[in-house]
Amino acid sequence: MRSSRRLPTGRWWTSVQLGMIGLGRMGANMSRRLLRGGHQVVVYDRSPEPGQALASEGATSAASLEDLVAGLTTPRHIWVMVPSGAPVQQTIESLLPLLSKGDCIIDGGNSNYRDSITRGEMLAKHGILFLDCGTSGGIWGLANGFCLMIGGPEEGFQSMEPIFQTLAPADGYAHFGPSGAGHYVKMVHNGIEYGLMQAYAEGFELLNASEYDLDLQRIAALWNKGSVVRSWLLELAESALEKDPDLSKIAGYVEDSGEGRWAIQEAMDRDVPAVVLAYSLFARFRSRQQESFGAKLLAALRQEFGGHAVRPPDSPK
Repeated sequence: MRSSRRLPTGRWWTSVQLGMIGLGRMGANMSRRLLRGGHQVVVYDRSPEPGQALASEGATSAASLEDLVAGLTTPRHIWVMVPSGAPVQQTIESLLPLLSKGDCIIDGGNSNYRDSITRGEMLAKHGILFLDCGTSGGIWGLANGFCLMIGGPEEGFQSMEPIFQTLAPADGYAHFGPSGAGHYVKMVHNGIEYGLMQAYAEGFELLNASEYDLDLQRIAALWNKGSVVRSWLLELAESALEKDPDLSKIAGYVEDSGEGRWAIQEAMDRDVPAVVLAYSLFARFRSRQQESFGAKLLAALRQEFGGHAVRPPDSPK
């Protein structure tokens, strides 16, 4: 049955049955948002607990990939929300013999766009549609919606548009072209995110080092009221500083999930001077060092050419 709502493209909204594989922080909340939007969701995770929790909210919990596929009517739509690389590849290879022509697989994780191109070509040979969907929104997506950057065949996009409309806020999804386009846009998105976060980190470090007794949470709150640097990231900084004003409860160790590296490699391949993006990635590498060998060498060189004093390893900084 169709409702009275139309999609932005003019087509009518309809309830779509979807299989969701991977029920981590993103996959579970995406499933919840779809259930609340009136869709039927069959869920699967290697750990049974997330599926059981979603079953209590209206989802159908599958015990295996075979069980999930069997619980979907054709043409099947299956969203894969697992870590990039081998987990995505293994999941797709396991699904392939279970699917039929006309079925559609969506990779909503942070895969390398080149892998998405390859997967799209491979699945097309079997008559299976493949969409790569860069997904942003984090743990706030359940309430606020997820920003969706989509690549793949138009046919697949149209069949999945009611799902995208439900997951995203108003005007929060777009189809950018063939396989790989969605993950390419998400890769650059995450590179920009690295740069924005680094700028905030350096600015607040300078405020914290000043001669004034500054209330950093108050500054973040102020800057979010009409300032040109206001943003959702700054709202999150305000929230973090409110919970832990001097950030004493966390270590300054910053991981990266791969997209920043891919963005820098793409910039080098295309001769694009992505200076801020590159520095932001390397700053994360530095955060993981308990002791920098490069800094030791700098100190040694100053001593060698100028006789400058050096400190022993155990001296306070």
